[in-house]
Amino acid sequence: MKSFANSVKKFLVSEDGPTAVEYAVMLALIVIVCLTAIKAVGTNASDRFNDIKDQLS
Repeated sequence: MKSFANSVKKFLVSEDGPTAVEYAVMLALIVIVCLTAIKAVGTNASDRFNDIKDQLS
């Protein structure tokens, strides 16, 4: 039982867990920014193509 308590104590003191959480949060923010940028570029491209289509008609 003492070994288990020591293992739990080491896990709680270790900084690997918080570091992994920080990386996960950063990755989530990067994904959100990328998706927003892709959506904006797609919308602008769609609008541009529609303008060109209207000018050709």
